[in-house]
Amino acid sequence: MSLPLDGLTAIVTGAGRGLGRAEALELARLGAAVVVNDFGQPGRDGSGEASAGPAQQVADEIVASGGRALAHTGDVADFPQARELVESAVAEFGRLDILVNNAGILRDRMVFSMTEGEWDAVIRVHLKGHFNTTHFAAAHWRERAKASGAPVYGRIVNTSSEAFLAGSAGQPNYAAAKGGIVGLTTSTALALAKYGVTANVICPRARTRMTEDVFAGFEQPTEGLDPLAPEHVAPLVGYLASPAAARVNGQLLVVHGGMIAIVERPRVREKFDSKQETFSYDELDAVLTPHYAGRPVEETFAAAEVLALKRAT
Repeated sequence: MSLPLDGLTAIVTGAGRGLGRAEALELARLGAAVVVNDFGQPGRDGSGEASAGPAQQVADEIVASGGRALAHTGDVADFPQARELVESAVAEFGRLDILVNNAGILRDRMVFSMTEGEWDAVIRVHLKGHFNTTHFAAAHWRERAKASGAPVYGRIVNTSSEAFLAGSAGQPNYAAAKGGIVGLTTSTALALAKYGVTANVICPRARTRMTEDVFAGFEQPTEGLDPLAPEHVAPLVGYLASPAAARVNGQLLVVHGGMIAIVERPRVREKFDSKQETFSYDELDAVLTPHYAGRPVEETFAAAEVLALKRAT
């Protein structure tokens, strides 16, 4: 019996540890050859001897389990290195079918305290990194589709965050980047659908090295799987990468702790029409001020209620 991803090739960025590692292992378990990307160079172990970097360690783990994998240590936020990542997947395995964008960093601070460098670094890695790999993967799929005259197989799974949905006060750079990734995903989904490519975005909640401070107050259970374990997220990525998800496109899903929630697109709350050719200040005051006077002051476009989602027991 064949596995769902047999014969397919995947790239997972930020896959040396945490969430990306779990996703890479899951894609390999489902049959995909995996290019494990994680920025950095090999380090040294406790004895001072050279040791493989995180990307190579995960690739070795996949190979040891009978799978196919290649380590890549380039910076996805660097345009030429992102190109080389996609080219290396095609050169090693003959094609690219799945792109999972996960690489990211945190530089948390309130908006009035944040430095320019802290803003730029997070936007660069998350948002530009997602764009760079998507650009080269999309070009690859478009060229293949044009050459064959038929749609190809392509899957993109991007990583946003509940910080974007809920409006995380101490993460303006992160929330902005993650909101941008949602816009990138929906645009990509519409642009690439005719080529046979889907693009979806997940908002995972997981305890990783990057989020250890965020979830410091959440105790790990002494028995059973941690509700914040990355292993809760990886199966959804595997599903979205599979042929079974062919009709899932341009969607946003929250996932953690044995729960998946499909987030509905924004809806228009109210609509006001000017009684004149265009609105004046006085007319806006007459319609908008009473409207907002009747709504809770803490109610904004942010959907803070997603933070209360959990698996029913």
